[in-house]
Amino acid sequence: MFVTGQLNMIISVDAQIPFPRRLVFQTYRDQLQEILPYMDNVHRIEPKSYQQENGRVICTNEWHGGGDVPTIARAFIDEQMLSWTEHNIWDETDFSLEWRITTHAFTEAVSCSGKNHFLDRGEATIVENRGELVIHPHKIEGIPDFLKGQVADFVEDFLSQKIGPNLTQMGEGVRQYLEKIAR
Repeated sequence: MFVTGQLNMIISVDAQIPFPRRLVFQTYRDQLQEILPYMDNVHRIEPKSYQQENGRVICTNEWHGGGDVPTIARAFIDEQMLSWTEHNIWDETDFSLEWRITTHAFTEAVSCSGKNHFLDRGEATIVENRGELVIHPHKIEGIPDFLKGQVADFVEDFLSQKIGPNLTQMGEGVRQYLEKIAR
């Protein structure tokens, strides 16, 4: 949808994981490499920084995606479009994650951020993933003005097909990983 020349997409994906909140929270935060095999659309995750202070962990990870890219789209998509840097603030006092993503392609034109909450439901944890993806077509560099809207539509469509499934796969991966180590 166009709103003052930009495209907005709300991110809202929940995961229910049948393990205690603290364990789920720490697994999401600290076990990314172990969860990676459960995520089809991610090839690798490179930790860039990790700092602890006052019950919070501030970290940065570089993600390199992939998965099923339609043949026609491969002409327009390179490794840069499938990579992003995630800046995180994990807060153990309220079991939340504040995140911001910087895309490696169309960096100035795409902004994505949000906050996740890890909710205690007795024997299970609900992970609420909430955020917003905003694409500013007028900030897309290297493309003629008359094509910027079409490129923005393509980028939004492509990212919307990846973000939800990636979040779902990550929750499912955490569940499977925790079940595996619980045996």
